[in-house]
Amino acid sequence: MTSHHHDHDEASVDSLPPALDLSVADTELTPAQMSRRSMLRRAGLLGAGLAGASVLSGGAVPAAAASPGRTGRRGGFLWLAGDHHIHTQYSNDGKYRVTDQVRQGARHGLDWMVITDHGNETHAKIGVEKVNPDIKEARTAYEDTLVFQGLEWNIPAAEHGTVFVHPGRNEVAVLKEFETSYDGRVKKAGDSTLANEALAIAGLNFLAEQVQRRRVKDILMLANHPARKGIDSPHEIRAWRDATSAGHRIAVGMEGAPGHQAAGIEKSVGMGRARGLYDGSPDANSFPGYPLESYRTWGGFDWMTATIGGLWDSLLAEGKPWWITANSDSHNVYTDTVKRGGPDSDYLANGKHTDPVYGGKIDLTEGDYWPGQYSRTHVGAAGFSYTAVMDGIRAGRVWVDHGQLLSGLDVRLVGGGRWATLGGALHVRKGTKVTLTVDVALAGGPNWAGFIPQLARIDIIQGDVTGTAADKDTFTAPTAKVVRSYDVHKSTGTVRLTYALGAVDRPLYVRLRGTDGNRSATGLMGAAVDPSGPAIDVVGDADPWNDLWFYSNPVWVLPS
Repeated sequence: MTSHHHDHDEASVDSLPPALDLSVADTELTPAQMSRRSMLRRAGLLGAGLAGASVLSGGAVPAAAASPGRTGRRGGFLWLAGDHHIHTQYSNDGKYRVTDQVRQGARHGLDWMVITDHGNETHAKIGVEKVNPDIKEARTAYEDTLVFQGLEWNIPAAEHGTVFVHPGRNEVAVLKEFETSYDGRVKKAGDSTLANEALAIAGLNFLAEQVQRRRVKDILMLANHPARKGIDSPHEIRAWRDATSAGHRIAVGMEGAPGHQAAGIEKSVGMGRARGLYDGSPDANSFPGYPLESYRTWGGFDWMTATIGGLWDSLLAEGKPWWITANSDSHNVYTDTVKRGGPDSDYLANGKHTDPVYGGKIDLTEGDYWPGQYSRTHVGAAGFSYTAVMDGIRAGRVWVDHGQLLSGLDVRLVGGGRWATLGGALHVRKGTKVTLTVDVALAGGPNWAGFIPQLARIDIIQGDVTGTAADKDTFTAPTAKVVRSYDVHKSTGTVRLTYALGAVDRPLYVRLRGTDGNRSATGLMGAAVDPSGPAIDVVGDADPWNDLWFYSNPVWVLPS
């Protein structure tokens, strides 16, 4: 059997991994590859029809779509599932080996992962270098999985963020220099001051310069759990987004849904806290304009994303890209049976904890899931490579789901003989009739909790592009609202829906949201904006498997 290697310094690794490549017979696969193929088949993700195309071989294209609009291979995009927020024994509060997290992520169907151990003085001095051989070993052992090295940045004056680099000879050197010079914890720059906010921008500019100097091929930053503590102010998020030193943009989005999704399971069988560990309240560094509701999740999603007409929509209304993702933030896994290594574990001295050992019982006190076990970020990539995944994230070709609610999603805006998909913009003449076409592959098999999730409803959300906000702390978008909802009356197969935007005479965007229908409430902006949105999650009693949602990134229409 031909070996598929990840060529880290070159542009692409476009060969499909054997488990995804249906031209490779089952008998030619290794046991691990066969296990993964079987899982993908059970989940309906391998060979599943989506308007005549395999979900994994490329998104479906409406008949009206013009072929020049497609990027990459003729078959469309590879929709690669991943997670950009994963911790290991190289985090002060982590436990697992790199290989444990990668093995579990692959087992749960992920194609790409980012190792993001916490930034701190010990990690900057020791850990960022010591973890690299483990990551390289995982790349070799799990050749069907793209494994990035990154870190969880303590953003000066703000929350955490994922920073990750394209693999290459300088990946460690760039991360180490960045962490040493710009990490908020290392530099003791956590307070919300103008000087610390400036340090964050300087850090992003440093990263852009490393790409411009070709020390690394690419770097991305995504803000993690942005509303949890209320310290990511609207003006800071806009400043990160708009930082484009050397013509290269590093900060491209935020977690639409945080990790720690098991943390809200009630105390008798779980952690008894809040989904995402969103159970805090404002402090001296919090942005004073945020409402108390922002400190909780809504259907497992961050308030910034879940509120129609809220902060995310206020960013999209400026006509500038800012994407959402969903991740595990995996540290210590709910129902796992291992514990951190013995009493000789000395993180400060060694930059890592000793290897985990069998703990003798099922642990119900933790709040995390394995990568891919509950949360997934699906990226439309032009091929199977590190470059293609990073390009897809930067382009906003991303949709996210919880609990394997969907098997596949294809979104197209069509008009004037052109089309655009997630993250893109449809450029048409003013007055052109535009139609949204959505193809959904429903769940094709049971999720980790043992049931086949049922999609009950899909909402289309639309908002006007009104231009750059005069007030950088704006976090409302008055024109954004649900313009159409579709009940789903099928439990298997595919669903196609269309929505006519009519003759478009102004710039606007559309995005999607869907639910299993188990929990809903009127949105924070009122019934006229969101009549049946996610409900606020109850602290201490929020079973994540009973409340599943998916969200897509937007597509713009820009008439001229």
